[in-house]
Amino acid sequence: MAKTIIKLKNVWKKYRMGEAEVAALRGINLEIEKGEFLAIAGPSGSGKSTMMNLVGCLDLPTKGEIYLDGDNIAGFRESRLAQTRGQKIGFVFQQFNLIPTLNALENVMLPLEFQDAEDSKARKKAMELLRLVDLADRANHLPSQLSGGQMQRVAIARALAVDPEIILADEPTGNLDSKTGQFIIDFLTKIHSNDSKTIIMVTHDMNLTKHANRVVYLKDGQVERIEQRREKVEQNHNKFHLQSKMKGGVKL
Repeated sequence: MAKTIIKLKNVWKKYRMGEAEVAALRGINLEIEKGEFLAIAGPSGSGKSTMMNLVGCLDLPTKGEIYLDGDNIAGFRESRLAQTRGQKIGFVFQQFNLIPTLNALENVMLPLEFQDAEDSKARKKAMELLRLVDLADRANHLPSQLSGGQMQRVAIARALAVDPEIILADEPTGNLDSKTGQFIIDFLTKIHSNDSKTIIMVTHDMNLTKHANRVVYLKDGQVERIEQRREKVEQNHNKFHLQSKMKGGVKL
C-alpha cells in the first residue's frame, strides 16, 4: 500500500484586497502518495500557484491542515518552514529564479551551502548534477550567458542538490520553446521513474498532464475533478517497491 506523503485537509487560503477578502483556495482535501507524479491544472486564477506555495512551505493556510510526512506544517514557525523547504523540497519555477551574479555551478551549490555542506563536497555534487543535465561545460557561465532551456536545466540541477523527497515544478516549460520544453518534461519524467521522486507539477498545458499519474483540476479555488490514471499509478508503485528492495536507481 502506497504511503501518503502530503495531505491537505479542508485547506483555505484567503487574501485581503483593500476591504474585500478573497478566497484563493476553498476547502481543499487531497492526498498525494509517495513516488507519485501529480499534475495540478486549471485556468488562471483557479488557485494552482497558491496551492503549490502552501505545499512547498512558502506560505501558510488561513484555515485547515497540511501534513508533510505526517507533520502538520500549518502550525510551523517560519524557521521550521525554511528548514523543511531546504531538506525535503526542490523547486523548479517558470522564471528559473537563478541568482544572476552566480555562475551555473555556484547556483547549484547554493542549497548545499544553506545546509552547511563542505565547499569541496558541495562543488563535487553540483558538478555531478550539471553533468546529469548535460551542462558541465557551462559550469562557469552566468545565467545571462545561458539560453532559457539551459537556465531551466540549471534550476532542475539546483532543485536536486539536497536529494529532496519532493520536486515542485510550477509551469516548468512555460517560458521555453516546444522542443526545449519537451526535454525538460522528459527529464522530470525520467527522475520520477528512476528515483521515485514525488513530483507535483502546476501546468495550464494539457499536453503535459499525460505524463502524470493523476491530474487534479482546480476551478475557483476548489477541486473540480481528479483524473486518475490507474495503469501508471500501479506501474509506479511496482517500480517503487522493486527499487526499495534492490536499493537501485540513479543516486541524484
